[in-house]
Amino acid sequence: MSAFPGHPDDITDDWWNAVLGRVPERWRWEPIGTGQVGDSVRFTLDFADGPGVTLAGKFAAADPTSRATAAMLGLYAKEVRFYRDLAPQLPIRTPRTYVAEMAEDGASFALLFEDLGPARGGNQLAGCTIEDARDVIRQAARLHAPSWHNPAILDLDWLQPNPAAAAQVKALYPRAQAVFRERYRDTLEPEFMALCEALAEHTATTDRPLEKTSLVHGDFRLDNVLFDIKGGAEGIAVLDWQTLTIGNGLTDIGYFLGCGIGDGLRRAHERELLELYCAEMTAHGVPLTVEAIWRDYVIGALHGLSTAVFSSAFVVQTTRGDANFLSMARGAASLCHQHGSLDLLRKG
Repeated sequence: MSAFPGHPDDITDDWWNAVLGRVPERWRWEPIGTGQVGDSVRFTLDFADGPGVTLAGKFAAADPTSRATAAMLGLYAKEVRFYRDLAPQLPIRTPRTYVAEMAEDGASFALLFEDLGPARGGNQLAGCTIEDARDVIRQAARLHAPSWHNPAILDLDWLQPNPAAAAQVKALYPRAQAVFRERYRDTLEPEFMALCEALAEHTATTDRPLEKTSLVHGDFRLDNVLFDIKGGAEGIAVLDWQTLTIGNGLTDIGYFLGCGIGDGLRRAHERELLELYCAEMTAHGVPLTVEAIWRDYVIGALHGLSTAVFSSAFVVQTTRGDANFLSMARGAASLCHQHGSLDLLRKG
C-alpha cells in the first residue's frame, strides 16, 4: 500500500476501497483501550449492500511526547513487523491483521485488525482471578516455546537490539528515576523507592550481556490482554507488541507475576503458576522445571520495576497512568524485595 492514514480522521474512501474492496456508506470511530504510546480505536462501518462491520485500528499516539518516545525506541516498527512477519507463525492468539503499514522514519503507522469484541479487557488496577492468570501463562508458553533457541526467529534482523537506543535509555535512566522520585516519593513505600534508586544506580553503571533465548513480549501485563473474546466464543488474545524483543522469556513471567496480577494473588499462587508455565513449555517441546527457571524469573521481575520508572517519565502524565505506574512498581518491587532480585542480578 503506497500510502496509509496516520490518524483515523485521515482515512479516505479510496483507502477503504483498497483495504476492503468496497467503500462504506457511513463510518465512524471511537477510542478504545488505555495505551499510552499508541492510540487504539474501533471503527463501525455501514454498507448499503449488506450488514455493517466493526474493525479495530491502532495508530501513533496523538501526544507528541509519547509519540517521540515510541519512535526513539523503535516501538512502532516492532509492532508492525510483528503482526506482518511473526504473528502468522506463532500459536499465541493475537488479532488477525488486515493492514500493517509504517513510515520510513518509524514515527507513524497504521494497523487494522479484526474486532475481538465484545470482550473483557484486562485491567492492571483491578487485578484478575487465578483462572485469568492461568490463561495468560498458557499464552506466554505459546510465545516463548516456538522461539526457544530458534535461530530462524531469533536471528531476524529487525529483532536485533539497537545499540544506540539502548545507550540512550541507559543515559536517560537517571533522569527518569529523578522524575519518578519527585512524582511518587510521597506515595510509594520507602523500601520500594529505595529499591528503585538502587536499580537506577546499577542500570546507569552496568552493561548486561544480551541473552538470546526466546522472544520476549516486554510489556506482558493485564492491560495488554483481552479475555472472553468474541463474546466468550474464545478465551484470550494478547495485544500491544511494541516492546517485542529477544532475550529470556522468563522476563515476561517475572514481569507478569510482579506487575500484572496483584501481590496477594502472586504470593498465594506463585509456585502453582510457575509450575503451570513449565508444564506448558514442556508440552510445547521445551522441558523446564521451576528450579531451572527460578533465577531467571526472579531477575526478570526487575524489568517491571525499570519499565514503571522509565515509562512514567517519558510518556504523557495522566491520572490513570500514575495509578498504573504505581501499581506496576509496587507489585514488581514486592516480588523483587521478597526474593532478592537485585542481589541476584549483581552476582551476574
